[in-house]
Amino acid sequence: MGGLLSWIVFLPCIGGLALLFVGDGDEAGRRRVRLLALAVSLATFALSLALYSGFQGGTARMQFAEAASWMPQLGIAYKVGVDGLSLPLVLLTTFLTPIAILFSWEDVGRRVRLYHVALLFLETGMIGVFVALDFFLFYVFWEAMLIPMYLIIGVWGGPRRIYAAVKFFLYTMAGSVLMLVAILWLYFVQGGQTFDILAHLDRPPDPAVQGWLFAAFALSFAIKVPMFPFHTWLPDAHVEAPTAGSVILAGVLLKMGTYGFMRLAMPLFPSAARDFAPLILALAVIGIIYGALMAMVQDDVKKLVAYSSVSHLGFVMLGLFSFNLLGVSGGVLQMVNHGVSTGALFLIVGMLYSRRHTRLIADYGGIARVAPALSAFFVLTTLSSIGLPGLNGFVGEFTILAGAFQRNPAFAAAGAAGVVLSAIYMLWMLQRVLFGSRLAPANENLPDLSAREWAVMIPMAFLMFWIGLYPKPLLEKIEPSAQAWLAQVGRRVLRVEAPVLGPPGGLPLGRGPAPRGVAAAWMERLRGEGRP
Repeated sequence: MGGLLSWIVFLPCIGGLALLFVGDGDEAGRRRVRLLALAVSLATFALSLALYSGFQGGTARMQFAEAASWMPQLGIAYKVGVDGLSLPLVLLTTFLTPIAILFSWEDVGRRVRLYHVALLFLETGMIGVFVALDFFLFYVFWEAMLIPMYLIIGVWGGPRRIYAAVKFFLYTMAGSVLMLVAILWLYFVQGGQTFDILAHLDRPPDPAVQGWLFAAFALSFAIKVPMFPFHTWLPDAHVEAPTAGSVILAGVLLKMGTYGFMRLAMPLFPSAARDFAPLILALAVIGIIYGALMAMVQDDVKKLVAYSSVSHLGFVMLGLFSFNLLGVSGGVLQMVNHGVSTGALFLIVGMLYSRRHTRLIADYGGIARVAPALSAFFVLTTLSSIGLPGLNGFVGEFTILAGAFQRNPAFAAAGAAGVVLSAIYMLWMLQRVLFGSRLAPANENLPDLSAREWAVMIPMAFLMFWIGLYPKPLLEKIEPSAQAWLAQVGRRVLRVEAPVLGPPGGLPLGRGPAPRGVAAAWMERLRGEGRP
């Protein structure tokens, strides 16, 4: 019998297999399918809460680790574990899945059994990515989640669903192939013939090849984030996906890209990560500004929220590549914040679409007068997304910008400009949808929130306030792992002869021989600026 972590990973898959034996030919059968899927997802969430309560803060080691022999002749093992960097994302996944299932109760009326099987299989794939400690296992989960997401978009999506699903699949597969090549190089050339991720972290490759390997991993993860200019699949996928698919896509799947950078690409190839950092930071800032500007000109409210994700995920990358505690902790926290806030925005857009069957901003206006509860949640979620103090978005963005300022004030200034732009396009959209001067006749009888929609939105609102007002419980679990991560990357990237302090809050430089290249150039620049 597996441990707690294995149950969290595979319980949704077991539930999905059980659903295959439940008929959905009539309304009673469809209701049984929905109830069973919801029960399985809630049970998984309950187990993840037990994981959270049993997680020991103040330590960076992997916890709840499990290992079992799988294919020993090939060096492949079943190895899973969580630390402070992966635990928040596991909780986010198990939290959003029952929300998505509950919202789909009336939103999906055909092939109900297959739809919920796909959602539960997708949950197993996503959790597996966040806990895998073996390259082979990681890649299996990474590829496995493609199929259910492809089906969710391609079967239950909008009019251009096939185009969007194929585009999503091809983009992700193209990056995955390069990552597979890099994994095989580590396995055959690096030595040891093991897929153990932790073992490879202890012996980084020669700096001469790190750049190529980092690029292979980074391209795969950059497509998933998605970073500019690899983002073009995202608006199509969001617009065509059903609402629950958009919630999972924005809330969890995009975080697999940022998590991949943090867990694999950066610590495996630290020298290359430092070399590529200026390029990644530049692309992150471009994504922040570009995503905001593109969102500003959209007439489709769902596409507007999709482009906002390009902008907000740029903040996460800005934090991670700041290489300091504030930036990394803020980046991990902002992954959770974005999943909650943008997931809630997609839920509200889905509620509006189910009532009016249009996503055009011009078709709304003044609906706050007829649907006050829906409008109140819309205002709250929008303010959370733009980072109003007291709500979750503010904590993550402020921490990231503080870390970026320590790294380079110019990047922080560009990021701050993105915050201003996000306030402009989100509040402008809010004004046109809710507070227009004229209430269109088609909106006069717009129903307010149902009991099921209240049940969906209240947990989201609770998290917005809880993280915004009291983020300490999450940060206490994130920061020890973030400190260990920085120390690990810092030891292998910057080594100098004298004990020199790095930039405030930045990487410790330590002692040792100074390698030629990025470290020497970095130190020369500091001395030229008159810094100690």
